[in-house]
Amino acid sequence: MNKRINISSGTKWEDIVGYSRAVRIGNMIEVAGTTAVDEKGQVVGLGDPGEQTKFILSKIEKALTSAGATLNDVVRTRMFVTNIADWETIGRVHGLYFKDIKPVATMVEVKSLISPELLVEIEVTAILDG
Repeated sequence: MNKRINISSGTKWEDIVGYSRAVRIGNMIEVAGTTAVDEKGQVVGLGDPGEQTKFILSKIEKALTSAGATLNDVVRTRMFVTNIADWETIGRVHGLYFKDIKPVATMVEVKSLISPELLVEIEVTAILDG
């Protein structure tokens, strides 16, 4: 049986809501929906979906590293955006990180995220070889 490893970022919300930043079971890693909120609880890139996307993908990369993976192991990304008109800006930043990896990707517009300042939320699935 595969051992479950919960990876925490240490935010108070993980215990309150009951979730992990990432979970690894065997060679599969799921990274939770990630937004542009820093360690102090401040939104990064106010009003700028491209900056928020950069910050989010950097946070995801750190979570993957904690789980023993890299961006190269990502097989799927899911992007939730509050304004689909920002798709190209968000997509270009996604392309900077995943140009050569090319995971399957989904981008959908949502009515809102947990805070009105948040414009993008991204989650990923990674699978390690072997």
